[in-house]
Amino acid sequence: MASHYDVILRSSGLGVSLGGRRVLSCVDLAIAPQEIVAVQGTSGSGKTTLLRVLAGIQLPDVGTVMFDDENLTAMSDEQRSALRLREFGFVFQFGDLVPELTLWENIALPLEFLGVPARDRKDRVDELVRSVGLDRCCEQLPHTVSGGERQRAAVARALVHRPHVVFADEPTGSLDTAARDTVLSMLASMAQQFACALFVVTHDPWVAHQCDRIVELVDGRLVEHPR
Repeated sequence: MASHYDVILRSSGLGVSLGGRRVLSCVDLAIAPQEIVAVQGTSGSGKTTLLRVLAGIQLPDVGTVMFDDENLTAMSDEQRSALRLREFGFVFQFGDLVPELTLWENIALPLEFLGVPARDRKDRVDELVRSVGLDRCCEQLPHTVSGGERQRAAVARALVHRPHVVFADEPTGSLDTAARDTVLSMLASMAQQFACALFVVTHDPWVAHQCDRIVELVDGRLVEHPR
């Protein structure tokens, strides 16, 4: 467990009810800078809800989420959106790339939203495109490339603005074994390279065991699994 002095993201006493059912109950979690944490649980156990609350997308009924010294649960919607844009990156199961944009343009989106000058955007995106091996297809649209290539673009997009935390929701769930291994290895190594924490929702035990720490949601509560 991360100590008070090396925590980048912390939840305290989180509680969430959906449709009259308690999904999260008294959830306490501390994530250290550069730590990779996997959360597992059965379908409907609240894994994605926990990710959404930690990322400030959804507010809990009770409890707090602290990013560094900032209380996400006390912020306005606009403040949380601005913090997510600056500090967080996201990778989803099917990539969620904008279909009308090329892979290169998708990767550049966070920098464009942040107002990074065009020349700096180009340098940074070109560097990431080479790092994730998309040189030959970066000008193609998402539907014309493989699932693994789309996920590599999604990983690059999540990291292009150098966030402090990346949230990955089943990032390899739609991939075959070879593409899964490539994308996960790339995500972990690049998170380490850019010194960001990684929070991974997964149903895949192999994926979970590549992480530094595994927690499981059982009846709305977190259970720590020793490695």
